[in-house]
Amino acid sequence: MPLTVIVGVSGGIAAYKSAYLVSALKKKGYEVHVLMTQNALKFVGAVTFETLTGNAVLTDTFERKEEYDVKHVSLAKKADMLIIAPATADILAKAAAGIADDMLTTTLLATSCPVVFAPAMNEAMFADSATQHNVSLLKKRGYYVMDTGQGLLACGDVGSGRMKEPDEIIDFAMHVFKSLHDMAGIRVLVSAGPTREMIDPVRFLSNRSTGKMGYAIAQAAINRGADVTLVSGPVAVEAPLKAKMMHVVSAAEMASQMLRLCKHADIIVMAAAVADYTPETVSSLKIKKGADMTLNLVRTKDILSELGASKKDNQLLMGFAAETHDFEANAKTKMNKKNLDVIALNDVSRSDEGFESDRNNIILYYKDGTSQNLGSESKTILSQHIMDVLKKQYQKMTAR
Repeated sequence: MPLTVIVGVSGGIAAYKSAYLVSALKKKGYEVHVLMTQNALKFVGAVTFETLTGNAVLTDTFERKEEYDVKHVSLAKKADMLIIAPATADILAKAAAGIADDMLTTTLLATSCPVVFAPAMNEAMFADSATQHNVSLLKKRGYYVMDTGQGLLACGDVGSGRMKEPDEIIDFAMHVFKSLHDMAGIRVLVSAGPTREMIDPVRFLSNRSTGKMGYAIAQAAINRGADVTLVSGPVAVEAPLKAKMMHVVSAAEMASQMLRLCKHADIIVMAAAVADYTPETVSSLKIKKGADMTLNLVRTKDILSELGASKKDNQLLMGFAAETHDFEANAKTKMNKKNLDVIALNDVSRSDEGFESDRNNIILYYKDGTSQNLGSESKTILSQHIMDVLKKQYQKMTAR
């Protein structure tokens, strides 16, 4: 799947160079979308970029040329990289202040992908304390702001402020992308959510898992360039855009998919809360109310144990232990019994963390006897820390 790059064009004379930038990105095989400010349209026509990209140029947040879609959100989710070139003093100031008054600035606020600014303006404007403050602030927030080039400016002055050349912008952007996507080529398999064990056509046994932790882990791996497959039980969480999704319902279906897909994975994270028991028989008709009912249960397949038993060399396996007591002992016993490399102890005894919450309290235990307390944090932040750990552990394993 080619990388998706959004090029944001703001209103400066250097906008003509953006046509060369877009053309060069297309020649490299990237999927390119262009967003233009109204002032940018005064320098270069939208048809130029539409011809180069084969995609409609978006300028108006409320424009309805295509089927209904919140474009600044859908594009923001789709993007692997956002390059704003030229980035005028105005767009730098708006970005620093969090202003979102057009398609470009609303997309900028909605995206979580790496963002590169290629400034272009008069030398005095670029050197002004307000612009330098905005540049500093953007860098502190994790954006990437290029230096400007030297040479003849549109105003006739000679000095700094020129936008870098298209090839320089692409080299800078791809260096940023590669440094952030340090898991490119690594295949990650994640399970998430609960399973449902049917009693009759309208009733089932399940648990309180929402799938948020597993989905956050999948997204964290995607953000670092990994090839992610997500096996999910029934949840109400939006699927990561670039994950290969496998939807299952029962523990048996979860087992079938995980044991099939694990053969091709480098890192496996079993975050799903799989039912330990399933009804011995399932009624084909709704069971009507009447006398007390006895439900006979049988054990489901222990997916994590089977994954541990079949684990290959240079394959990293992580499990979760959702516990309410004897935390460390239970987690370590599970890790050793099931041949895991890492286990995440998840304290679910508190009402404000764990199941049905956006937060977890995680301690990681490793096969070598060490541990790491990640503490209480949002599941999004914890998933990023977990991915840092898994990447390092995988590197150690494959370097042997």
